[in-house]
Amino acid sequence: MKKYFFLFMLFIALDTTAQSWTKDYDYVDEFASGLAKVTKGSKYGYVNKQGVLVVPLIYEEAMTLREGKATVKKDGKWGYIDSTGKEVEEFKYEDAGCFRDSLAVVKLHGKYGFVDHNFKVVIPFNFESARGFSEGLAPVSNSKGLWGYINRKGNLVFEYQYNFADFFVEGQARVMKNGNLIMIDKKGKEVKENEQ
Repeated sequence: MKKYFFLFMLFIALDTTAQSWTKDYDYVDEFASGLAKVTKGSKYGYVNKQGVLVVPLIYEEAMTLREGKATVKKDGKWGYIDSTGKEVEEFKYEDAGCFRDSLAVVKLHGKYGFVDHNFKVVIPFNFESARGFSEGLAPVSNSKGLWGYINRKGNLVFEYQYNFADFFVEGQARVMKNGNLIMIDKKGKEVKENEQ
């Protein structure tokens, strides 16, 4: 019995110690790839699981680390850092998203396109707006404000017809068409939610 009590008290002590550093920040995000985004005042940085500040609080905005990189904003422009805090892409984008399916959506000169992990443009800057890839498809919009979906080659697979289009999750995406919010499958066919 004493052994279990000791282990319980040790667990409580370790848990309390492990979490005491969180009080140093206004917000602590969940951990991804060993780092959590933190904020203090109006600045963002990243800590490791021991609470050590690995990436200093110097960014205006920041996103959760995905696929080994984090999207961060400095001096009004977006760029990317790796899990060590090293800046791996210059701060030149007007908008930028997290890597999803090995591609990131970025905005340059008023248009959206997609870059790979080497920041090579793989889908040109042809879109008025865009969201990241999921399950091989990404929602993109045209100059009329209508949304469609492209594949990883940049080919339009669902015509511009939606007022809104979201990510695919488990083979389905939420879209708005003619004022109605509906679910579609990966063939563009309307389905009931969670119907496969």
